Order: sequence, then C-alpha cells, then structure tokens
Amino acid sequence: QVQLVESGGGLVHPGGSLRLSCTASGSIFNIFHMAWYRQAPGKERELVATITAGGLTNLTDSVKGRFTISRDNTKSTLYLQMNSLKPEDTAIYYCNKRASILWAWGQGTQVTVSS
Repeated sequence: QVQLVESGGGLVHPGGSLRLSCTASGSIFNIFHMAWYRQAPGKERELVATITAGGLTNLTDSVKGRFTISRDNTKSTLYLQMNSLKPEDTAIYYCNKRASILWAWGQGTQVTVSS
C-alpha cells in the first residue's frame, strides 16, 4: 500500500516561489515515472509536470520556464520548484505516478497565489 504525502504549499504573493515535496512510502519509488497534478476550484485535475524514472522531465505549457520537477530516489521524494507564481497557479497540488493505473491520492497541498 503506497502512501503519498505532499507538503510545502502555502500563501504567496504573485511572483513568489514555493517548493513542494512529495514522499512515497511502501513502494519502489525509483522505478516509476512520477508526476505533479493540480486541481483548481471548480476545475478538473490536470497534469502539470512529469519526470521519468531516468530523470527526463516535461512540463505543461502554462508552467514552462517557471516550474521545475525533480526527484531524489534515495529519499523516495518528488519535488516541484515553483517560481514566478501567478494567481492562476492557485490549486491543490498532488503527486502520483505517471501511469494509466494510479496509486491512491494523497491529501495534496494547497497553493494560493494572491496579493
């Protein structure tokens, strides 16, 4: 049973930065492609960033140049560095596999960008 725990969210002003973390317990983290997802109020959950088991990354167009996804397999931890945050980045952020069958979702971490 894999447990995902996200952390690092908060309230920031536009232009600010946050670093999100996600730890995955109960599985062999390093063999999976991983991803960050987010769900804004009233919207469906969307894919934000992916990283393969080998470290190749991809970002959705709206965050390219501002967000960076990385992983530390020794700590079974996934990261999302978010810079130049915008109000439209406000959402609950979740991590999970990048796969057709996902693990159970964690509680997510709230990111609010507001002046």
